[in-house]
Amino acid sequence: MHAEASVAAPRYSRANPFPAKLLVNRSLSGPESAKDTRHFELDLTGWGLSFEVGDSLAVYATNDPQLVDEIIHALGATGEEEVPRPKGAPTTLREALLRDYSITQPTPKILRAIAHRANAAPLLGDLLAPERRQDLTTYLWGMEVIDFLIEHPSAHFRPEEFVGLLTKLQPRLYSVASSLKAYPEQVHFIVDVVTYESHGRVRKGVCSSFLAERADGVPVPVFPSIAKHFHLPEDPDVPIIMIGPGTGVAPFRAYLQERQATGAKGKNWLFFGSQHQKCDFAYGEEFEAFKKEGLLTRLDCAWSRDQAGKIYVQHRMKDNAAEIWKWLDAEGAHFFVCGDAKRMAKDVDATLRKIVQEQGGKTIDQANEYVEKLKSDKRYKRDVY
Repeated sequence: MHAEASVAAPRYSRANPFPAKLLVNRSLSGPESAKDTRHFELDLTGWGLSFEVGDSLAVYATNDPQLVDEIIHALGATGEEEVPRPKGAPTTLREALLRDYSITQPTPKILRAIAHRANAAPLLGDLLAPERRQDLTTYLWGMEVIDFLIEHPSAHFRPEEFVGLLTKLQPRLYSVASSLKAYPEQVHFIVDVVTYESHGRVRKGVCSSFLAERADGVPVPVFPSIAKHFHLPEDPDVPIIMIGPGTGVAPFRAYLQERQATGAKGKNWLFFGSQHQKCDFAYGEEFEAFKKEGLLTRLDCAWSRDQAGKIYVQHRMKDNAAEIWKWLDAEGAHFFVCGDAKRMAKDVDATLRKIVQEQGGKTIDQANEYVEKLKSDKRYKRDVY
């Protein structure tokens, strides 16, 4: 009987993700906000898989049908032509562009093919030279495949030839913003919906706009992605310091739910940052409630645009340097950072090293050694992107 049951259950995998259902699509940012930040809740009933707080889920989005139509039109095709897929049996051009291929970012392969075929694309050919990489990046900012097809109508491609120039549509990873102990059959995400205008066209993030605009009533395929390096300390009494500005707060909402559900006694300190307190305080009411209950020991926020000088999470860390040092050195706290790798995580890292140096009375080398030891002891963990 047992063997039969396991045969009957669909084996979900990366190649066959679970078809979740969108339950909630709620705005977290006020109308005055410069961002469109959303809270999504997906129904995972019957999926037979699991994740831990700190993990991510891969979301397998489909492309924007309107953009697919524009590409088909620019190719002079009908969309019914048979084309190969990256894996599996051939399908129609329309289906392949919807589900299988990445159709926004222009690949070097496609640019070379257009430069080779188009009558008026010498500039493109020049920019593809290895030493012009930076110029090419600048030139491509805000440009998509469709722009090149429209701009160079003399570059003709047969449908099967065109898809051969594209890369596979990859799933997007989102940190889970909920604990299965608090929401056993669900996963929550916090996502900035990407839309901007460039070269007279509205551009949209593939997965964020799929969730925000096209996921209602259709399956949202998901599969867990384990992040072993970003889990809560095994000892529930260990204090944690969490630095999570913007959507980087996702795993920390999940951590707090988990620690509440398991009755963990460790202290919890959250640093959150965004532009305006009034319209960008994602989950603000929940965090204030956690604070009232005593689950969230400390909450320090940085609002970058609410005063003349910009204030970021690293400034709030500096304000609390002595206390951070006490948590880390005397109390053995774990230090977590989630969010933007380019600037925020770098600034936070530099500030942490400075705090260790100044508060711990160390030389620069000793401070760096201390922070490297935090890393090797798995007490300094980063999930940055």
